[in-house]
Amino acid sequence: MQVQIDIEFDQLVKIIKTLPVSQLNKLKAEIEQKTRIEEVNADFEALLLAGPVATKKQLDTIDSNRQAINQWRTT
Repeated sequence: MQVQIDIEFDQLVKIIKTLPVSQLNKLKAEIEQKTRIEEVNADFEALLLAGPVATKKQLDTIDSNRQAINQWRTT
C-alpha cells in the first residue's frame, strides 16, 4: 500500500525541524548515504568509460580462441 502526499518544500522543512535529534541524525545519515552511493556510481561509470577498448584484431583473436576452446571441449 502506498500513500502519496504533496508537501511544499517549506512545509517539509518545518516538519524536519520538529524531528527529535535522534531521528534528525538518522535522516541525515540516509541522505548522506544516498549521496555517497551516487558518487561511487558516477566514479565507477567514469572509470569504465575511460578504460581500454579492444581493437578489431583483438576481438577477432578472442573469437578464434573461443571457437578453438569450444571445439576442443566437444572432441
